[in-house]
Amino acid sequence: MSGDAQLMLMIAGMHLLGLVCAAVLIIPALRDSPDFPPHRPDTGSDGGGGGGPERPPAPQDSPRGGGIPLPDAEQARVRLRDHRKLREQQPRRERRPAREPERTPVRT
Repeated sequence: MSGDAQLMLMIAGMHLLGLVCAAVLIIPALRDSPDFPPHRPDTGSDGGGGGGPERPPAPQDSPRGGGIPLPDAEQARVRLRDHRKLREQQPRRERRPAREPERTPVRT
């Protein structure tokens, strides 16, 4: 087989694989009967009253977040509460002084 024929065969195989995967996912969704367990036949006896709604959970005695308390948070240096940008609110950094060039010793 030539290279073009192999490439076309490989592309066709990938399309076929995609169609098979799509069918495997779509066909069960389109069936008439869902995959739920079958409904139990009615035995004719009425078992009494219904179950009714579940009771709400009992209130807890301990606080929800139980454990050690967290330390207080540190406040931010700058707060963004107006139209100014963050860099406008921060103080400018001091520039480092320029280093003087090294002097070469002069012979006298």
